[in-house]
Amino acid sequence: MSGKRVLGILGMVVSVALGFAGSALAQPVIGVPHDWQTNFPPAFTPVMDKVESLNSLLLVIITLICVFVLALLVYAMWRFHASRNPVATTTTHNTVIEIAWTVVPILILVVIAIPSFRLLYYSDKAIDAAFTIKVTGNQWYWTYNYPDLGDFTVESRILPEADRIKQKPQVPRLLAVDEEMVVPVGTTVRIIGTAVGNSMHGWTVPGFGIKKTVIPGRLNEGWINVTKEGYYFGQCSQICGDNHSYMPIAVRVVSKDVFDKWVEQKKKAAGLIPATDFASAATPANR
Repeated sequence: MSGKRVLGILGMVVSVALGFAGSALAQPVIGVPHDWQTNFPPAFTPVMDKVESLNSLLLVIITLICVFVLALLVYAMWRFHASRNPVATTTTHNTVIEIAWTVVPILILVVIAIPSFRLLYYSDKAIDAAFTIKVTGNQWYWTYNYPDLGDFTVESRILPEADRIKQKPQVPRLLAVDEEMVVPVGTTVRIIGTAVGNSMHGWTVPGFGIKKTVIPGRLNEGWINVTKEGYYFGQCSQICGDNHSYMPIAVRVVSKDVFDKWVEQKKKAAGLIPATDFASAATPANR
């Protein structure tokens, strides 16, 4: 094979790699906390939309309860003050009040339970998922296996601070990883979680409304459908040992075309499909 041919092949490989790296760095970093943030992060999945709706309902309910209890306290302090009641009452019970304070909390709990159970069932099982990603918690890093797309695996480890500054300066400290979990935008993806070793982990991405405890020997299921391209981050939410705080979760959401190219690249790297460019270069006609 001629030297020019070899140089051409190497140039093509480098340009493809730089293209993927450039597209990764061009992704906006949007799924991170902000200074003075007091509420939930913005919702980027349908599940998180429903979590926010339930939270708003609970906020209204608890506000009404607090106002009602405050009004009762103020009324009791005014109505039963010693100056107005020099002789203490001898009332021991009131049937109507006792029935009311039993029935009303039950009704409130029913109002809370119905949307809560609906949300649990909605977030539990993926309907018509395009593919599945198996998330495995290790000590102390994550692996992402794509069984429906060729059965290749991506290992995701935290980047040392010096490497983060050089490679991914736009990513916040302690959240940058060497390999992100990559998913296409606007696609329902089933998440299956488990763990290896002797500890549990928590795969949690706040903007997605997903928090799955991954346990050795068990499988937990959830799903995501991210509506906007970009980088999203979470952290292990289950105290799992020495390096618990160094298990960031990074998800890169890309267009479907970019995702297809990324899958092809990973399958070639894993030897699941032939590297056609190199095979054609090695044919007798090109030697």
